[in-house]
Amino acid sequence: MQTAQTTVDPSEVAKFEAMAAEWWDPKGKFKPLHMLNPCRLDYITQQIAGEFGRDLKAEKPFDGLRILDIGCGGGLLSEPMARLGATVVGADAAERNIPVAQIHAEQSGLEIDYRHTTAEAMADAGEQFDVVLNMEVVEHVADPLAYLTACRQLLKPGGLMICSTINRNAKSFAMAIVGAEYVMRWLPKGTHEWSKFITPDELYDLIQNAGLTPVDRKGFVFNPVTWDWSLSSRDLSVNYVTASTKPA
Repeated sequence: MQTAQTTVDPSEVAKFEAMAAEWWDPKGKFKPLHMLNPCRLDYITQQIAGEFGRDLKAEKPFDGLRILDIGCGGGLLSEPMARLGATVVGADAAERNIPVAQIHAEQSGLEIDYRHTTAEAMADAGEQFDVVLNMEVVEHVADPLAYLTACRQLLKPGGLMICSTINRNAKSFAMAIVGAEYVMRWLPKGTHEWSKFITPDELYDLIQNAGLTPVDRKGFVFNPVTWDWSLSSRDLSVNYVTASTKPA
């Protein structure tokens, strides 16, 4: 399912293949994503609504929008986008994720086009989307610039890409690796490689070099007292998210 030119890292794919059956278990290996998901969705929906002039109070505010969830996993973001009325394609390089996502969507009464493929293959095929959701993927690919360039090719002129990842510093090592993998055991050891983490300035440069225009960035901040996540305009020290557009 991959083109000759691909940014897929087989060792990274294998990690997520091994965990595929647990995508929808809120207490399983993807517990951190389940905890983060409401905060992610708040940012995503606000950015899409603002960019395309949609009213989130409407019954199907994203009706008419074609959205790609690249690195969709089990569909934790694809399903909410479909419920909001979007036409959704969920793509993942880990083959075992796709049937998990398909079965859950069917059980939820949702029509989502799930595919075992890559960003490069879809770009080569001429696929075009209004929105590309690129969440927690860029730190797992072999060539971030080539990957983001493929994401830009997948956007229609004036389209929106939302990209989140993890900062690279001592705090992110302590929290995302030591804390999440070794202390809390939320993730299997070795899920992340600190050397692949990307600072906000590095990601902004990559996005611009890929031909996109950064328009916003926020931090995802975990509060160990209230045990929840919130958005921050200042604290991008560990998890953070960006929005960028393709010139019209």
